[in-house]
Amino acid sequence: MHRVMIQPASYENCQEAVNMAFDLFKPQVAGKKVLVKPNVLRGAKPEEGIATHPAVLRAVVERLEKMDPAEIIVGDNPGVFTYGANEQAFRDTGLMEAAKDYYRNIGAESKEVPFNPEYLPTVGVSKAIMEADLVISLPKFKTHGLTVLSGAIKNSFGILPGAQKANLHKLAGEPGRFNEVLVDVYRLREPDLFIMDGVLGMEGNGPASPDLREVGLVLAADNAVALDATVGRLMGLADPMVMRFLAKAHAEGLGEYAEEAIEIIGELNPVPDFKLPPLGGEGISRAPGIQEFIESRTELRPAVDEELCTSCGTCIEQCPASALAFDEEYPKVDPEKCIVCFCCQEMCPEKAIQLS
Repeated sequence: MHRVMIQPASYENCQEAVNMAFDLFKPQVAGKKVLVKPNVLRGAKPEEGIATHPAVLRAVVERLEKMDPAEIIVGDNPGVFTYGANEQAFRDTGLMEAAKDYYRNIGAESKEVPFNPEYLPTVGVSKAIMEADLVISLPKFKTHGLTVLSGAIKNSFGILPGAQKANLHKLAGEPGRFNEVLVDVYRLREPDLFIMDGVLGMEGNGPASPDLREVGLVLAADNAVALDATVGRLMGLADPMVMRFLAKAHAEGLGEYAEEAIEIIGELNPVPDFKLPPLGGEGISRAPGIQEFIESRTELRPAVDEELCTSCGTCIEQCPASALAFDEEYPKVDPEKCIVCFCCQEMCPEKAIQLS
């Protein structure tokens, strides 16, 4: 049986709920390399409810500091609006300060790994994610127009740096297939613990909706399927299996969703009159211009600004797909090999890699 913790909390006292999550699930931290992954869709103020609130991240970091880890890393790969602006997104959300000295630009290095050949033979995953002994995911309690909610499973989409996320949106083609792609990405490296910021929630057509709700909860689990099913019930879904990604994750043995298979630590009281996305979770896909925007982002490729480039070769050394090589004096990308992770842009010490 899975366990899901639901505890009342505010941003002023969330340390208590975070401590309870660690005490319940007892992650083995001592001597381990621990990566903490908040949800950083894009740069936004904490009060906008778009990203994991810095108070929750700070509470997790301060608990970890007392548990003698070998290393703490805090990082994420923001969404399609912020390629090459990883650090700025963390500053804008207040997460850079909350991370203390543990922030790392995990978009700067990736490792190419096998993927679902129906879409792509390989993808690049942030190297820090793959090398961590323990991954702690900090999703946000919010809706999503393609998946109904953006929770534990969806938060793992951020292990992919660069335009790969937009490319998979494009290749999936329609919401049902995109829901299934999310599970394929999630399985590349399942997190070990989930602590969800549900203090300020988001309803309506997320993941960047102006419709916010004071939910006043911190949730935690060590199983993503159980946590997302519980969040669905809190949002008013009678049957969480209407969410395609959850149905696929359950079918692949990644967790149980049934109420009788989940022990609730706390109280599960659905949020009254919670507004779910329109069109059965297809709101984003049908929004005017969104597909054209995603298409434009997948067509970006790195190009060298010769006035800034010093020909140091860092971008060539760090490219996981070996898609860059010197063309006489300056690096040049082979578009057929490029997996659009944009590690070269994140890694360039001179900021000489542009996207065009």
